[in-house]
Amino acid sequence: MKAPQSSSGADRDEAFVIRGSRCAMGPDETRDCTIQIGGGRITAIDAGSHSRPNRSYDVDVDLSGFMLLPGLINAHDHLEFGLYPRLGDPPYRNYVEWGDDIHSKVLPAIAMQHKVPKNVRVWWGGLRNLLCGVTTVCHHNPLLPDLQRDDFPVRVVQKVGWGHSLALGGDLCAARAATPAGGPFIVHVCEGVDDLARAELRALDQLGLLDEFAVLVHGLALDPAGVALLRERHASMIVCPSSNYFLYRQLPDMRLLGEIERVALGNDSPLTAHGDLLDEIRFAVDVCNVSPQQAYRMVTSVPAAVLRLDDSAGSIKESGPADLIAVRDTGGFAADRLLTLSMEDVELVMIAGRVQLASDAILEKLPPSAMEGLEPLLIGTAARWLRAPVGELLRRAEEVLGKDQVCFGERTLRTASVEIAHVC
Repeated sequence: MKAPQSSSGADRDEAFVIRGSRCAMGPDETRDCTIQIGGGRITAIDAGSHSRPNRSYDVDVDLSGFMLLPGLINAHDHLEFGLYPRLGDPPYRNYVEWGDDIHSKVLPAIAMQHKVPKNVRVWWGGLRNLLCGVTTVCHHNPLLPDLQRDDFPVRVVQKVGWGHSLALGGDLCAARAATPAGGPFIVHVCEGVDDLARAELRALDQLGLLDEFAVLVHGLALDPAGVALLRERHASMIVCPSSNYFLYRQLPDMRLLGEIERVALGNDSPLTAHGDLLDEIRFAVDVCNVSPQQAYRMVTSVPAAVLRLDDSAGSIKESGPADLIAVRDTGGFAADRLLTLSMEDVELVMIAGRVQLASDAILEKLPPSAMEGLEPLLIGTAARWLRAPVGELLRRAEEVLGKDQVCFGERTLRTASVEIAHVC
């Protein structure tokens, strides 16, 4: 089936200046500054939120009253499951048991979702991330052609290798050999609470797959000896705590896992997660005793290192990628503000200097060139303008699932062409 087409929108080389906002330079550091953007990157950060650059810009936006944060990085997702409900009748002992159970008990629900073309489903997975302020996502499954398109809603990590797991992943050694040079190799490991899960780390090590490029997902069954082995091998970890708690009624031991050099946070998928990435952040802080500062790093600088991204990814720095999000400024630090956010609070997302998402309030500040290609979507009662073929994607999903049956969790997704005025 033909892939959905997206309008081209504004030129990526359009020069931007953003003034008036407070910028998050770290979890507990903010600065009033003016940001200049060109060629998809931040070209200058000037002190003072209303300083005047010494050149003219194609787009000059006053974001007074907003805080700018670096775009979030979702270290682990399965994008084709973006429209799924939570499935399962937990608790389970391991991921194999869960998979067998849902395929025996809720196969009709799975089959219905699978009728939606996979290329449409991955776009919805991308939009689910975009609406949360995610600008980069690591997809744990084959890189379909749509995920390699320049106009996909979010950045999808390309230089990566993966295997599903020891039990379900086939030839992991061949998968590791096929990983792009210098890229991370990502695999589910120790996902469960029984002997099968506990034995996986040693088995992976015996295959010679534990090294500085190895990135293990979940690690629920890790013990102190296993953590010591990961430290010795300089491997990294991605945790998805709300999925673990749903499936196994057990939380990752974040104090123990904190001994690993790099631990990032992933949202897994709606099949098992509590919600979206912003919900996952709150879950990690509220339930797993992760500090707000640690949670901030787990979705910015740490996954950038784990996934071997651009040196400045996950931060706001001169010469770094212009991946930015804007939320209303409530006066606190970024780490604390992050804990209060939901999809309804993210009002601007910019990727490589291009507006990918805007609220009505932000849209009023943009020139026509920056609006071109944006289509409206109602998420519950909140309207957002997205650089995606929203109408076509919704039509194709509703052909299978039914009118008003396309949802992100409890949020119904609808076109907004009738409900709100097109301000362009």
